[in-house]
Amino acid sequence: MLVEPMEKRLVFVLSPPRSGSTLLMRMLAAHSEIYSRPEPHLLPPLAHLGYYDTVDAAPFDHLQAAAAIREFVADLPRGEQDYLDACRAYTDILYGRMLMARGKGKRYFLDKTPANALVLPFLSKLYPEARYVVLLRHPAAIFASYANSFFDGDYPAAHRFNPILHRYVPAIARFLRSAAVPMVRVQYETLVQEPEAELQRVCAFLEVPFEPGMIEYGRHEFSRRGLGDPITVGRHTRPITESVERWAEELARDPQKLQFVQAIVEGIDDADLETWGFPRASLFVPVDRARESLRLPPPRRLPMDRFRLQRKVLRWARKIVHGVPGLEKVVRQGRMLCDVLLRG
Repeated sequence: MLVEPMEKRLVFVLSPPRSGSTLLMRMLAAHSEIYSRPEPHLLPPLAHLGYYDTVDAAPFDHLQAAAAIREFVADLPRGEQDYLDACRAYTDILYGRMLMARGKGKRYFLDKTPANALVLPFLSKLYPEARYVVLLRHPAAIFASYANSFFDGDYPAAHRFNPILHRYVPAIARFLRSAAVPMVRVQYETLVQEPEAELQRVCAFLEVPFEPGMIEYGRHEFSRRGLGDPITVGRHTRPITESVERWAEELARDPQKLQFVQAIVEGIDDADLETWGFPRASLFVPVDRARESLRLPPPRRLPMDRFRLQRKVLRWARKIVHGVPGLEKVVRQGRMLCDVLLRG
């Protein structure tokens, strides 16, 4: 009897934090053929062992490790493919044995670790035949939820700690444009408003029958050990729509928060926003709609501040770097040289 390769049994849900990925994962895990558990975080560390990227804070010289492992891999019979085989053997064993031990006979293992979206070039090389479910949400909604959930509404502190929109939107947009692996797009706003239709699309992509009980995810057993959304999903048994435009009302009431989010978005390329499904021209229409429904006066234009100026300069610099052939490589080499000179 042939055993199906682990790669054919893997499903990756890709999204930034606070995009509804826990909700989608819980609904999919309610299927009789799909097993999941909170964010295993197996792949991001593996992607930073030196060949693809470095671990700056690791207790070893990451620059020497990167150089040494690249030289080592270069002398392997199949080079990078041998290295990927070794990495795949590691994750195949962990995914496979967890599925065997805890999956109760289910076919698929679903991994929805948000940081996987930041190592997509590595992940798509490692598992080119896995299935990828890309979950998208309005960028301002993502950031507002992140700031309110973990920083008590302090937008600047949230962005300083983790500039999630600048990290995730370009990375996932590039991945979507590449179309290098089997993938399906899901819009959070549509998922919570039309869960049956969206889950039917995802099930068709995964080649499993749709099961109506998936929508009532809270009625199914689920392992809570590990990371994931500790705030909203556990309070309900099925998707709710109250969060779809809550962010717009918040920004309509607070012009300073609105300006801060607008400044963040200025640092994202138009092409990435377009790919994401939220063109720049219509990005803040929900805020205007909320202002009208709340009968709030038009916001006064706030003066240019340091953060907004920095975002404009960054956006301008990125366009220059991406527009000049070879300049991006020079920038990367310059960053590495500065790292060497400034260490310690």
